[in-house]
Amino acid sequence: MSSIEGIKKARLEKLKRIAKSGINPYPAKTNRTHSLKEAIDQFGNLSKKVPTQDRDPERSRGKVFLVGRIRTIRQHGGSTFCHIEDGTSQFQAYFKKDEIGDKEYQFFLDNFDVGDFIQIKGTLFLTKKEEKTILVKDYQILAKSLAPLPEKWHGLKNEEERFRKRYLDLLFNPEIKELFIRKAKFWNSVRDFMIKKEFLEVETPALEITTGGADARPFITHHNALDMDLYLRISTGELWQKRLMIAGFEKTFEIGRQFRNEGMDAEHLQDYTQMEFYWAYADAKDGMKLTEELYKHLAQEVFGSLKLKIKDFDINLGKKWEEYDYQKTVKEMTSIDVLKTDLDKVEEKLKELRIEYDKKGFNLARGIDNLWKYCRKQIPGPGFLINEPLLISPLSKKKQDKPELVERFHVIIAGSELGNGYSELNDPIDQAERFKEQQELREKGDEEAQMYDKDFVEALEYGMPPTCGFGMSERVFSFFANKSMRECQLFPLMKPKN
Repeated sequence: MSSIEGIKKARLEKLKRIAKSGINPYPAKTNRTHSLKEAIDQFGNLSKKVPTQDRDPERSRGKVFLVGRIRTIRQHGGSTFCHIEDGTSQFQAYFKKDEIGDKEYQFFLDNFDVGDFIQIKGTLFLTKKEEKTILVKDYQILAKSLAPLPEKWHGLKNEEERFRKRYLDLLFNPEIKELFIRKAKFWNSVRDFMIKKEFLEVETPALEITTGGADARPFITHHNALDMDLYLRISTGELWQKRLMIAGFEKTFEIGRQFRNEGMDAEHLQDYTQMEFYWAYADAKDGMKLTEELYKHLAQEVFGSLKLKIKDFDINLGKKWEEYDYQKTVKEMTSIDVLKTDLDKVEEKLKELRIEYDKKGFNLARGIDNLWKYCRKQIPGPGFLINEPLLISPLSKKKQDKPELVERFHVIIAGSELGNGYSELNDPIDQAERFKEQQELREKGDEEAQMYDKDFVEALEYGMPPTCGFGMSERVFSFFANKSMRECQLFPLMKPKN
């Protein structure tokens, strides 16, 4: 029997003893009067300070009920000190045999362990070492833990184990807990910013008959009631929010989950949060200005500075944001002119640069995109990628003076794309042609090419105003925090243990 199994067996015996004594080891209700943080902050009002040599815990203004998980137990003869933790703070409890009686004192020692949840009724006082403490008058089990917590100073070191048992990772690593408190603040700051800019928050379907709004491989599921296959969305309602522009809304945004059945690495996950906004009567230039303002707001509001360390880059969001021309940048770094090349030349260059790529359904658009990704990694930013080729942008509006390019922009920070926007295509005839081209690529094996959405084309026929759309994912938060995306998800997807 392993040591852990032995501990579990011993705790099961304690659980049986507690139940046999007529006590419910998992009650539903507590009598908590104060959180531990409140007990600390209001300590002066809840207790009376007495002379150092004459501490009398009974001289208090009343009893309080505190609750929490036992984190330490230290026995000293007829007295025992323990620390409890409730999620707001930590507080010391003092068990004294003379105070609660021999039987109750021994019952605590025999049946309670580090990890158990407990309710304590008592009075507050300061110890000789000036530590705020509760003198226990009575106690009650709230939940018996059967598995032992990792050792305090060891915790969980293996990354896979940390992600698999994230609840313990959060319990033992305050900085990880703080990361997710900050992430919540990040999305609240996004929401507050958009609302103050008079955007309306909306919700759009996560299950779709055809996927749209991005070049990505979707997850497929089955709808039993309708007996039909559906897709989990790969964008946060792009084609739906455009329908709202057609319907007369001028500013909408959505924060929600989206799903892409693609590879996993430090910057990519399959299930993550995205924000997308759509802004009628605005173009890509307007979107770039608003996006820059949003990112600066998030950095200052959530991280307290416009200067961030991201990977090997020192990023200053406060300096002038650059503009990187797609054709010019790729040509300077690879000698390939993306507007005057062919598939053979692109493949030859990819091999020369030792760039690995998915050969299934490979085509010129995918090849050019791989070349750009090679270049992108060398650009610190902050700035915007502009003048992207029509070939790789099936939903963007063409530039009037250069129809081979589109009015699209990507946010470039620390060698990565941290946001994507464009002047939306609102010509139904042009859109139908591009969907047709995308569908032909899908039929040739490109699973990331977009599907032909005839219902959306029909909606466009009723007229959509000039519109700017933009999307950013939780990758922005992970970059600003200088962490991998998996580290920044509370419960990243894990393969089950064999």
